[in-house]
Amino acid sequence: MDIKDKLAYQRKEREVHKRGRSIEDAWSKIKKSDDLSTKEKLERLINLTGAAKPKPKAAVPEWRAEEPEKREPLQYFENSFSSDVRYGRIKVGAGLRIDGETLYYLGRDEEFQELGLDTALFLDLETTGLAGGTGTIPFLVGLGYYRGDKFVVAQYFLGEPGEEERMLEDLARLFEEGGFRSVVTYNGKAFDLPLLETRFILKRKPFKLGSLPHLDFLFSARNLWRHKHESCGLFHLAREVVAADRSEDIPGAEIPFRYFDYLRTGDFSQIEPILYHNQEDILSLLGLLIQGARLFKSGRAPREEEEEDGEALDAMDLVGVGRLFEKVGDIEQSVVLFERAVSGGLTGQIETTIKYKLSTHLKKTGEWDRAVIYWNDLKSMDKLFAFRELAMYFEHQARNFAEALRTAEEGLFLAQKTGDPFEEDFLKRITRLQTKIERLGEAPSLAPVKPRKARIKKG
Repeated sequence: MDIKDKLAYQRKEREVHKRGRSIEDAWSKIKKSDDLSTKEKLERLINLTGAAKPKPKAAVPEWRAEEPEKREPLQYFENSFSSDVRYGRIKVGAGLRIDGETLYYLGRDEEFQELGLDTALFLDLETTGLAGGTGTIPFLVGLGYYRGDKFVVAQYFLGEPGEEERMLEDLARLFEEGGFRSVVTYNGKAFDLPLLETRFILKRKPFKLGSLPHLDFLFSARNLWRHKHESCGLFHLAREVVAADRSEDIPGAEIPFRYFDYLRTGDFSQIEPILYHNQEDILSLLGLLIQGARLFKSGRAPREEEEEDGEALDAMDLVGVGRLFEKVGDIEQSVVLFERAVSGGLTGQIETTIKYKLSTHLKKTGEWDRAVIYWNDLKSMDKLFAFRELAMYFEHQARNFAEALRTAEEGLFLAQKTGDPFEEDFLKRITRLQTKIERLGEAPSLAPVKPRKARIKKG
């Protein structure tokens, strides 16, 4: 035993001896109390000497540097859905029955006339940001396509940003060998396709998708449903139009942060919800396209024909399909659909919009009697443009200057009341009509026009 150990042993002995003496002295004093029981005397001894078992000290956690889990540089995931699988209210295989003419109306590209969805590639990216540009990386490329009677969802996940070139090589091989003849996206013209093309250019690789016909369904979706639903976001329309259950989905704005956290920690549980979100976006796009094609087919068919599923189009659906025909220049069919929509009970702003469209179309084709019906309807709603159109009709078509003047005066009164810019137009028109009436010797206006007072701007 060396000197340090001996000193420590002796110090311990002294402490034990001293402790023993203090306990003996305390007990001799307490023992003399006759009014305490033995249990109470022992409890007092414990309190005085601190002989109770000491509480263990709280363990101080040892700090360790967090080590990220090992990441897979590049991963590939694939899920297949048979044609009879339902996604919401649609069957996955229904996309194979969409013909080229329907795709042409939905995509407004003549090349779709000879194509079908059996050779289309659905594309959706998840990226490190929404700003675009060379600093934005697509870390998850989601693809959807038919193979036989199955719809395949393939996903390329970039676990290491440094492996992007290898991912692009795999994608280029798929694009080349997949036999794809068109691309389908949702807002892909503004974001997905330009971003992916930028990544290919930076790596000096050819980008085959850039030369294919592109159906960005966002534009058709807006025509079909913006007047019916509060949002044309893919997530919202998937729930409202397709009845897809996306209750477990995560917000899109959260996705970049999850990816950055994954790069820091290697925790793949951050990525799994993103894979689900991306797959749902691709299936939602397919479902919306199928529903849009169904509406188009029903709107194109004669009114007396029943739909295959027995579900009639409502007035708002008819407006949406009418807009599709209007966009490709088929005004005659759009007028038919708009008139069906009006007779189906439109209300509010959409009623005003469609009746204005109808009157404008009918005016261009010279169908004045029908146009006047809609202008009178709109006039009863105090729509100033209807007063103006009727005044022009009575002056130049019906040659009824007195009625034209009366209508213009009514319009002027309303314009002055509301401060509408049409006021200047009505004033000039009334002056001209009064001159014509005086020259022809017709009855004067019952309500002469008062000169307009100059408006003084305040402030």
